[in-house]
Amino acid sequence: MKTSLSIVIPVFNEEKNLKPLYKKIKAVIDKSLTRTVPAQEYEIIFINDGSADKSEKILKEIAKKDKKVRVVSFVRNFGQTAALSAGFEKSRGEVIITLDADLQNDPADIPKVLAKINEGYDVISGWRKKRRDPFLRTLLSSIANAIISKATNVSLHDTGCTLKAYKKEFVKDLELFGEMHRFLPALVAQKGAKLAEVEVSHHPRKHGQSNYGLMRTFKVLLDLLTVKFFGSFATKPIYVFGGGGLVLLFLGFLSSLFILVRKFFFAGVWVSPMLFIAVLLIIIGVQFLLMGLLAEIQIRTYFASTEKPYYKVKFKTQNSKRKTTT
Repeated sequence: MKTSLSIVIPVFNEEKNLKPLYKKIKAVIDKSLTRTVPAQEYEIIFINDGSADKSEKILKEIAKKDKKVRVVSFVRNFGQTAALSAGFEKSRGEVIITLDADLQNDPADIPKVLAKINEGYDVISGWRKKRRDPFLRTLLSSIANAIISKATNVSLHDTGCTLKAYKKEFVKDLELFGEMHRFLPALVAQKGAKLAEVEVSHHPRKHGQSNYGLMRTFKVLLDLLTVKFFGSFATKPIYVFGGGGLVLLFLGFLSSLFILVRKFFFAGVWVSPMLFIAVLLIIIGVQFLLMGLLAEIQIRTYFASTEKPYYKVKFKTQNSKRKTTT
């Protein structure tokens, strides 16, 4: 049977939150979504990300009682990005809604993001305008949001909010690694998705412990470099490597010219630190050019071997063929 809505929830050590969360989601579906999502056309997918507490046992109990609930359990903790990736892969819905399992996201906001999807948008991102997190975490998140929006040209107030809605066609083939889940709006925007943002509620954590730390901020910044590179140069790596190589070769040429001018017009010496700098710049410049050419060969081989286009078609017209009689 075709499922129109999938609710994907990553779980890591949330044993005290799972039953209340499940009850809230069911209440929202039963009361608010029956007009837009028939009861037989939804599913709830919990991704147990290697929890060390009783989360897996509780999820099995819930799934045993409710056939609409599916559980995917990892052998160990792989992180939220891997959990969301698994949820996207396993989901059968045309629309996928993601939210955290810690009850800080409010299931009552599901109809709000779903309604925005029905307006014609492809991805809806929640905005926790009034966050209920510690000041330091909120501050670091605000700085990260500003940097991400500037670097990716996707202007969102809150890129890190897990409560989002996606049309499955834009996330089914995404390859996610590291902390890439934070950049999902930027990744789908690169595929041509139409984005919108809605204000959602945010509650303080009552049970369990947050896994957010300062080290995660540094990981996010490093992953941002990856997203920026793939977004701008995934199909033309020669531009970044070749461009850098040409700059280095030009600097090497200027250094060599300086050595020649100093030698013949100012009685300078051949052997000097400047000579080694010039040689080094030229060698590195040539290496950058070769790296760019190799990257071009590799990316073209990838698209040719996988038969995947690097573009996404919005629509195409079909001309009917008329039969002619003689």
